[in-house]
Amino acid sequence: MQAPADEIAKFRGKYLAGWGPLRIQRHARQVEMGLVDPAWPLAPRPEAIKAWTALTDAEKDRFDHLMAVYAATVARMDQAIGSLVAGLKERGELDNTLILFLSDNGGNAEAGPGGRTEGDPTKPDSDWFCGESWAFLENTPFRRYKHYNHEGGIATPLIAHWPAGITARNELRRQPGHLIDLLPTCLDVAGASLLKERAGVAVLPPEGRSLRPAFADQPIAREALFWEHEGNAAIRVGDLKLVRAGRNGAWELYDLLKDRTEQRDLAATLPDKVKELAAQWEAWALRANVKPYPEAGGKKKKGK
Repeated sequence: MQAPADEIAKFRGKYLAGWGPLRIQRHARQVEMGLVDPAWPLAPRPEAIKAWTALTDAEKDRFDHLMAVYAATVARMDQAIGSLVAGLKERGELDNTLILFLSDNGGNAEAGPGGRTEGDPTKPDSDWFCGESWAFLENTPFRRYKHYNHEGGIATPLIAHWPAGITARNELRRQPGHLIDLLPTCLDVAGASLLKERAGVAVLPPEGRSLRPAFADQPIAREALFWEHEGNAAIRVGDLKLVRAGRNGAWELYDLLKDRTEQRDLAATLPDKVKELAAQWEAWALRANVKPYPEAGGKKKKGK
């Protein structure tokens, strides 16, 4: 993270309440806005993360500074998006331009609970990371972080702006989408054809689906969504999600309609469903070239 000093200064002191109280505030606001079902249990604070009250004043000030840099970084990005929108408006192209804005895949817990504050965060050679403690706040109300396939690592909001093509305004859509849907969506909206081959090599068809039906609050036709990242894996079929941490982790099963925060594992009570979804994931992993897994150094293993 990096931002100008004057921008960072605007946010200093705003995070001194700490990740615990701020998380409660954010959760309440999410419920009030209709983003989160109050029936979903709020994921508890992991043991590795200290209670804010256990920190010294110096530690609190450091953590406040760290999060202020992150907020300043996001604020500068927001300003840049505003410049892009202003430019489209000046050219008379804003209403007929589809803008899709989404965040990265979950708060980043890299650098551990303490985060990292090496160097001057206004300089390009600095090395600042929010760390797990602030990622815990950023991922309210979910479990885990970027890198994992639990909701804290894959759930991200998407904003779609296209006045000429979307009649609804300021409405929520609850159909699950995926990053793989962005290419099919853009092709659909532009009326463009999919590239069949490039330089004589066949181009694989996209795995995703157009999100255009969701703009009109219609269902997106698909059988399942799949994930895999460094051994972490998941499959979602309807409201059921099978997920594991690591290649050798146990499969966990959740009903996301009732338990989006993944607090009630149904794997032990629905073993047949676990086997069914795990088999679907394995078939996809082979078809989509996820497996066989690469060896150290990036080379694919032969056979199994």
